[in-house]
Formats: sequence, C-alpha cells, structure tokens
Amino acid sequence: MKNQKRYRLNEDEWRLIDDYRQDKKSKALLEKECNEAGIDVGSVHHYWYKSKKFSIFAKPNEFSRDEFLQSIENLISNYSPSYPSIDYPKRKEGHLLVINPADVHIGKYADALETGDTYNVKIARKRILDGVRGIISKADGFSIQKVLFCIGNDILHTDNVQGTTTKGTRQDTDGKWYRHFTTALEVYVECVEMLMNLAPVDCVHSMSNHDYISGFHLAHALKSWFRNTDSVTVDDSPIHRKYYVYGSSLIGLTHGDGAKTSSLALIMAQEKPKLWAKTKHRYWYLHHIHHKQRFKYLTSYDEISVTLEFLRSPSGTDAWHYQKGYIGSPKAVEGFIHSKENGQIAHLTHIF
Repeated sequence: MKNQKRYRLNEDEWRLIDDYRQDKKSKALLEKECNEAGIDVGSVHHYWYKSKKFSIFAKPNEFSRDEFLQSIENLISNYSPSYPSIDYPKRKEGHLLVINPADVHIGKYADALETGDTYNVKIARKRILDGVRGIISKADGFSIQKVLFCIGNDILHTDNVQGTTTKGTRQDTDGKWYRHFTTALEVYVECVEMLMNLAPVDCVHSMSNHDYISGFHLAHALKSWFRNTDSVTVDDSPIHRKYYVYGSSLIGLTHGDGAKTSSLALIMAQEKPKLWAKTKHRYWYLHHIHHKQRFKYLTSYDEISVTLEFLRSPSGTDAWHYQKGYIGSPKAVEGFIHSKENGQIAHLTHIF
C-alpha cells in the first residue's frame, strides 16, 4: 500500500462523486446513519463513502444553495412589497431632492489595526441609513415635490463568489456575497420607504466597476419590489450614462470610470441635444474616486454651462487605499436641492 500510486479520477468517476454529493437519496442515507450512531447530521462537514467500486471522500460545497434561497424567502415573508396609494400635496413651487449615497461598498472589510479605520457590512448599512436620514433632515424647509434617489455606483464591493471585482481584482471582504446582496436590497428598500413619504421617488441606477453584474441585478430586484406602487419608479437599464430632467435642470449620472471628465459636457450635448436645448442648468454627478472634485466648463456664453461634481463616499479606508496613501477624505453622503427655475440651489452633506 505504501508504494501504490494514486490516480486522478476520470470524468465519469468525478460525475458520480458530484452526483453523490448533491443527490437527496445520499443525504437521506447520511441522515439515517447519523441518527443510528447518535450524531447530529448538522455537525457533519465531510465524510467517507465506501462501495464495491469506490472509496469516496465527500466534502460539501461551502456555499449552501438551500440556505441562500431560505434567506430570500425569509426576507420576502418578513417584508411585504404591498404599499397603499399616497395622496401627495400639490405644490406650485416645489423642489427636487437629489440623494446620492455614492460608493458605499457593502462587503468591504477594513481593520483599524491595519488602516486606522474600521469598516464592515454592519457599519456600511448604518452609514447609508444615517446618511439618508441626515439629508432628509437637512432638506426640511424645502417644498419637496420629487426625489431622485441615485443607486448603484459600487453599492456592492465584489461581483462574484471569488470575492473579486467584475474584472477580477481581489478584495478584502466581510462575510459572504449573498449576505452583501440581501443587505443592500434591505437597505435600499428602507431608504426608498423613507423617501416616498416625502414625495414620489425616481430611482436611477448607474453601472459601476466593482459590481457591474450584481449591481444590475440588485437594481432589478428593487424595481420588482416596488412594482405595485405608483410612488416609485426604478430605472435599472444597463446604459452607462443616464439623464434626468427637472424643470430647467438637465442632470447627468454616471459612475465616473468611463468617459473622460473633460469630454462629458460635449457628450451630454451630443447624446441629448433636445434636452440640452430645453434646459438652462446642466450637471454631471460623478462617483468612483470617493472624494470631492468640482469643475465648471463654460462656453463663450456664461449662461450655457455644465457643472461636474465627484461625490464623497461613506465607505471606510481598506488596506489597498491606505497603502497607496488615499486617505483623509471626509466620509459622507451628499444630496442637492434643485428648483425648477434656478437649478441647484443647495448642497446638503451628512458627514460621519
């Protein structure tokens, strides 16, 4: 036995083992054996199976499909997506409230011993909720007629079970990917429910580099959640640049990792010439870099302009950003007030 060679399994043998792992009959047999031996089947993480042909070491996958589906069922059962019709007051001189919790990165992990900053799923959830509440409080006194809730923009830190971004960059993560997804959905639902008490809510999703695929699925889940209410709309389309009009304001939304900043003013005019012609005030709200930058591009006429703003992020500093020296930026959620006639008239910031 000492000198006996150990051969690789062929494809048929591998499939047999995989079928055995997943087969319900095998699980039933395992439960029966454990019951007879007085062993808690829940404590069994791997086992040997011996037959006339094989001696198999079976180790179930770490991810449990049943556990994930059960968590979704529990989420739905505890939270009914049925909402009564809301009769909002009619406002002649109303305002648009823009709330933009940018680059939250739910799932990011930072350890204070390594970076001087602590960040995890629990903190991310608290910050986005506290930030939205803070912006709502600061908007008190304005006559809110409509809410633009900007979603996406790296709401999730990773995009797959390997714990990497969409392009494959490995990240420090707190917990499992499905916990990140369900937490993000829960927190978005809670935010929208807060906002819809103020005014009708338009949610606009921006595709982003950390969660290009899962972020889209999250936006689609949010759209499905609020499908039965007229108070909420969700734009979950995968187009990279979005446009929104309120009164005399044309607002562009994009993550900030695509077209060059210096080109965005002309891109807006090229992609939306009719909206450009109908509006006087034009803005790009950008994300991605986690800190504040503000630009203004002027033509030969002062009244024709585009203002570009990169927004702050509430997320903590992870090891990579700390090593590179990307530190010191205030952690914040930002919002804006737009009037129909005068464009952006107030900038609201909730700093942590």
